[in-house]
Amino acid sequence: MQRIQSGWTQKDAAAALGICRQTAGKWLRRYLEEGETGLLDRSSRPKAIPRAIEAAVVAQVLNLRRTRLPATEVARHLALARSTVGLILRRNGLSRWSSLFERDPPHRYEHEAPGDLLHLDTKKLGRIEGIGHRITGSLGRGHKKAGWEIAHVAIDDHSRAAYVEILPNEEKVTTAAFLQRALLHFESQGITVRKLLTDNGGAYRSKVFAQMAREECGLKHSFTRPYRPQTNGKAERFIQTALREWAYRIPYQTSEERSKALAVWLHYYNNHRPHSSLGGRPPASRVNNLFSLDT
Repeated sequence: MQRIQSGWTQKDAAAALGICRQTAGKWLRRYLEEGETGLLDRSSRPKAIPRAIEAAVVAQVLNLRRTRLPATEVARHLALARSTVGLILRRNGLSRWSSLFERDPPHRYEHEAPGDLLHLDTKKLGRIEGIGHRITGSLGRGHKKAGWEIAHVAIDDHSRAAYVEILPNEEKVTTAAFLQRALLHFESQGITVRKLLTDNGGAYRSKVFAQMAREECGLKHSFTRPYRPQTNGKAERFIQTALREWAYRIPYQTSEERSKALAVWLHYYNNHRPHSSLGGRPPASRVNNLFSLDT
C-alpha cells in the first residue's frame, strides 16, 4: 500500500513483492474496503458446501450411535453409506466403542507412611534364547518353545520403593514365598508392611497365600475390583516403566543376562531415578534408610 501511495503502479508493486498482480489487487481491495483488519488471515472454509451433511442427519447418526449400535447398523437404519457414518462419528469423537461409555474420574491416592500399603503384581516375560522380534523386528526369529518366567513385583504405596524377583512361575506356593521375602526386604529397610493390595489372581486368592499374609504375617489383604486393573495402578505403572527401561531397552542374549541387569536397574530406580509423583525425587528420599533399598 505504501508503494501504491508513493506512485507505484499495481503491477510494479506486485513484482517488487514477488507476487502476481491479481494477488496484489486482492490485498489492495481488502485494505481499501476494511482497513488493516482486512489484511488479517481468514478462514479457508468455503462460504458454501453443496455436499455438506445436513445437521438433522448428523443428529440422527449420533443418537443411534449412543444407543451402542455398530456403525454398520447405524448406516443401514438411516440408508447412509458406511463411510458417511464413519466420518460423522470420527468428527464427533464416537468412532471408538470405548467412547460410548462414561469414564470414571481418576481417583488418585497416597498412603501417609511407608508400609501402609504394599502393591503386589506379576508380569510374564518370555525366556530369552537369542535376540527376539522386539529387537530384530522379524516375527520369524521367535523362540516359541522357550517358555516363560514371571517378574513378581512389590511396590510400597507411599515411597514407590520397589522389590522385584524373577521366578519360574506364579503358582500359590511361589507367590506366597515371594511375599515373605519381600516383607523381610522392606523390614530390613525400616518399612513394616501393614496392608496388601493385589488383583484377583488364583495365587493371591489361594489358602496358601492367605495363610502367609493374614495368619503368619498379620496383614490386612484387599483385592482390586474385577476387571479394573487401574485399582492397582502403582504396580501397573511400575511394570510398564520396568519393561521400557530394563526388560526391552537393550538386546539380551539370555534370560540370565536380563535377570542380572535387573539388580542394576532396580538400584537406579530406587535410589537415583527421579519420580514425577515424588516431585522429581527417587523413592529412597521417602525412606529413612536411604540408598540401600536393594542391598
